[in-house]
Amino acid sequence: MQALYDLPAPAKLNLFLHITGRRADGYHLLQSVFMLIDWHDTLHLSLRRDGHITREDLHWAVPAEDLCVRAARALQQATQCALGVHIGLAKSVPAQAGMGGGSSDAATTLLGLNRLWNLGLSLQELARIGLALGADVPFFLGGDNAWVEGIGEKLTPLALPEARFAVLKPDTGLDTRLIFSDPELKRDTEPAILSGFAANAFGFGRNDLQAVAQSLSLGVTQALSWFDKQGLQGRMTGSGSAVFAHVPHGNGLDLVGAVPAGFAFRLCGNLGAHPLKGWASSGNL
Repeated sequence: MQALYDLPAPAKLNLFLHITGRRADGYHLLQSVFMLIDWHDTLHLSLRRDGHITREDLHWAVPAEDLCVRAARALQQATQCALGVHIGLAKSVPAQAGMGGGSSDAATTLLGLNRLWNLGLSLQELARIGLALGADVPFFLGGDNAWVEGIGEKLTPLALPEARFAVLKPDTGLDTRLIFSDPELKRDTEPAILSGFAANAFGFGRNDLQAVAQSLSLGVTQALSWFDKQGLQGRMTGSGSAVFAHVPHGNGLDLVGAVPAGFAFRLCGNLGAHPLKGWASSGNL
């Protein structure tokens, strides 16, 4: 095997995000549902036998030490693998959007290189490496939509009905650290139960980060207002600036012409599972 082409790295939406407390070490305790969607980056992995790790930007430029490069280095170091890789990265998912683009790139890199380098690591072993790169990486490795708890490390696979979503991203992003360090952030939401979510999957709860995000980003407020004018209930996803809404009827194509200038817009479907699910043997994630 010399190369793997067109490997997808799908984004996710947080259907809700509640902050239920804070640990003594400063980490926030949360509850959320992470849902995979069909907006994705694409990676090409070409084997290098000299041990070097290089990357080529096939769409827009990203930082030299992005998460897919860091993932390749971490996997190489963890396994003492002498092989290298040239990564072609076609970015599509916006940065600082709360959609997990970089973490998904890292997960797809780990899954792809596990095959390209013939390492044979289990999902559990890959997740251990991935967690050091970012809290969301094990989710993308796991392959399922998930009920998420703890600091993001407790994942319960979850089946969701097929649905369509409109996603609107301002031209500016949000710095996660600024949101979580804000003294006005709500940190005491009562814990929810899975059965309560299941009764209203696409309208359950809220994003506790949204109020602080609106104080930091006019674009978030503008996106929420736009959805309101469309008769849809917008909600911020994750800790980034992207806002989404469930489109309950029709395909939503009538929304496209009204998109604010400078905003990225996409109509997305949710995924029942990650396209690369099964690429590594199951472990206890």
